[in-house]
Amino acid sequence: MFTSLGLVFAALSLARCIPVQQVSSHSKVLLVSFDGFRWNYDQDVDTPNLDAMAAEGVKAQYMTPAFITITSPCHFTLLTGRYLENHGVIHNMWFNTSTGQKLPYYSTQGVDSWWDNGSLPIWITAQRQASTGLKTGSVYFPGGRARYQGEEVNMKLVEPLLFNYSNETNWRQNIDTVMEWFTVNNLDFIALYFGEPDSAGHKYGPESTQRKNMIKQVDRTIGYLRQRIQESGLESNLNLIITSDHGMETVIKTNEIHIKTVQNFTFKDIQFELLDYGPNGLLVPKEGKLEHVYSVLKNAHPKLHVYKKEDFPKRFHYANHSRITPLVLYSDPGYVIHGRIKVQFNKGEHGFDNEAMNMKTIFRAVGPAFKQGLVVEPFESVHVYALLCELLGITPEPHDGSLETLRPMLRAASSSAPLPPAKQLWAMLGIALILGCWGGIF
Repeated sequence: MFTSLGLVFAALSLARCIPVQQVSSHSKVLLVSFDGFRWNYDQDVDTPNLDAMAAEGVKAQYMTPAFITITSPCHFTLLTGRYLENHGVIHNMWFNTSTGQKLPYYSTQGVDSWWDNGSLPIWITAQRQASTGLKTGSVYFPGGRARYQGEEVNMKLVEPLLFNYSNETNWRQNIDTVMEWFTVNNLDFIALYFGEPDSAGHKYGPESTQRKNMIKQVDRTIGYLRQRIQESGLESNLNLIITSDHGMETVIKTNEIHIKTVQNFTFKDIQFELLDYGPNGLLVPKEGKLEHVYSVLKNAHPKLHVYKKEDFPKRFHYANHSRITPLVLYSDPGYVIHGRIKVQFNKGEHGFDNEAMNMKTIFRAVGPAFKQGLVVEPFESVHVYALLCELLGITPEPHDGSLETLRPMLRAASSSAPLPPAKQLWAMLGIALILGCWGGIF
């Protein structure tokens, strides 16, 4: 009897000593994107740290990005769970079809109206929910510079213009910043972006030695990240997801698609064009010229696909948005679309059909919420948002994905989050009483 009482008092004392940071009803989440990481980039390079993540957590065979498979649209799908035609970020470049004005990728990051188009990214949703709101951060992540309905992410780093995305020292500095935000500033969710191996894939090609060396750098960085998570005391309270926006394809330099040279086509019939951006094109013909332009382009090249907006294949979930132009172009894998003059010289490119295998990308996850050593079937990136909301314990906005698709990678709810104080106390009391009974028996 005295043994049982002693154990009960010990349990009560222990319950009072539970550190505050261990009693949250949800774990923290770090979403990491390595731009342009093709699904099989880890198969021709030794990647011990990625391999360790797979052994200790969850690995997808591959992940299918949204279409068009370019940076800003695909990252915004991760943040919102919406296809492009629903979230409205249909391109890396802001444009105005009336004035002809276009802004490059970096400038477009700061145009609020391009991003704040009806779909809230998870940063804002998380900050609005829970009793006091969760705290969120962004490091270089596409969409992180914008304001949404007047709100912005709590803490953010924005890369400077003409930034060197391959600087490994900067990568580690950003990881250190993220760890500080989690521990000192007590952030709940951070999205961290790296611009490689995309740049190496573009410049040197996806099969190049330079790309393979960049994957080694990525893997070293993942090792450093996991080391810093452990050193920061976050290993039992942080769910880490590593993914990407799209893959990469080798550019074919023969039998190229050059719109200017198409017979019976003239740019005098075009009011607005967005071409010379890999395999994707948007055209606004002048009044009365739509049928003519469509007819001369639709069979102009065997690798070029030209559609009227309303006829664009529904499976892409792309064209049903007011920002989409009357004519939409895309080309087969490997072929880019040249407009007036040839200005594209990349050896690697993306933007292609998201069903093409070389556009598929990676998904890895490890942490208290995830099962260990599990390989899951391929899935679409549109489902990641619901998973993030589940991990953070927030109610998602309307979205196009489903938590049920990714739920099998999660442990039972009771083992994925720390117990709240009351439940911890009762659990300890129960253990104490059981031990007391055993003491009486033996």
